[in-house]
Amino acid sequence: MAPGRVTPLLVATGISVTGDGAFLAVAPLLATSLTRNPLAVSAVTAAFYLPWLIAGLPAGALVDRWPRRRVMITADLLRAAVLAALTALLLTGHASVPVLLTAVLLVGVAGCFFDASSQAVIPTLIGRDKEALARVNGRYWAIDTVGRSLAGPPIGSATFALSRVLPFAGDAASFVLSAICISRLPVMPPAGSSQPLTAAIRDGLAHLRATAELKVLAGSMAAYNFAYNLAMAPFVLYATGALHVPDVDYGILLAVAALGGIATGWRAAPLTRRLTYRQTMAIATALQGVAWLGIAAVPNAYATGAFLAVIGAASALTSVAAGSARQALTPDHLLGRVVSAFRLFGIGAAGLGALSGGVVAKQAGLSAPLWAAATLLALAALVLRPWQRRNSG
Repeated sequence: MAPGRVTPLLVATGISVTGDGAFLAVAPLLATSLTRNPLAVSAVTAAFYLPWLIAGLPAGALVDRWPRRRVMITADLLRAAVLAALTALLLTGHASVPVLLTAVLLVGVAGCFFDASSQAVIPTLIGRDKEALARVNGRYWAIDTVGRSLAGPPIGSATFALSRVLPFAGDAASFVLSAICISRLPVMPPAGSSQPLTAAIRDGLAHLRATAELKVLAGSMAAYNFAYNLAMAPFVLYATGALHVPDVDYGILLAVAALGGIATGWRAAPLTRRLTYRQTMAIATALQGVAWLGIAAVPNAYATGAFLAVIGAASALTSVAAGSARQALTPDHLLGRVVSAFRLFGIGAAGLGALSGGVVAKQAGLSAPLWAAATLLALAALVLRPWQRRNSG
């Protein structure tokens, strides 16, 4: 592995995801300053999930057709331009909820192209050795967690309190800096050839279906995300109600989960060295199930913090296993499409899980989603059959 070859990508990721974390936090705040309509405010949050559902698969197919470094730079500059335009509209008093929704969607669509490209270039830069992939993917997701969950949201909230323009201008600047970092990567030619878009998407999905290990991992990732959001969507009500966690301390619980993910991601290579991808995924799935079971069985804020750290660690292992498996088991010319398919299934399952969590909590009580998630994850871990070593990982 040549560490220097991937360093610009990791630096760019750290910069841009911190801006993303800030944007994720302040967009709903801006929406509430523009309207008091709950539906309109909720639509802004929902808009963060829509791009992968409507543009994820086409983005993956185009990423495989175009030079990936150029795609990432273009995506960064487009995001910077959109946020600069939003900043200008805020300064002139012309911002509105439809304008904000449009900005969120455009930034998200560009993010589909950037994320698929950034994951696809990793094996091009470092090769397909299992431990090297685990090391880089672990650091990639640890950096992502730091920026998106720890640094970005408080920076966004703090700057928004000073001026509602500052976080959006800062996010635009972060994407320009990210583009500069990406420009330091070596030039890479297109991985695939031009073909009709629908045919290209079908080829990517066909590879996913035909590769047993990837198909299993994609399904288990969907189950993992469904269960996580089933429990997490109404969790704030459980934490502030049953656990009596003050509102101001709720963010600390989430930060503890992020710290568990960061520490585990940074040590992913030695932790997964003797495990197959399937075994890593099964362990992560089981760990999340045990943690939700513990939170439900031991209604104590400190114990909950410890269990959330376990969930953060499990999420990091899941991302490393899925990312490394995709990169190791997918030809370069199909990798963007397979990354996008994983994200599509994972985000779709997350949305369904969140909706299900609300329904279960309303019908059976706030602890019911925790028990339901633990049960589902136990079944998913068994379905993975981790005792069978079926892949070269």
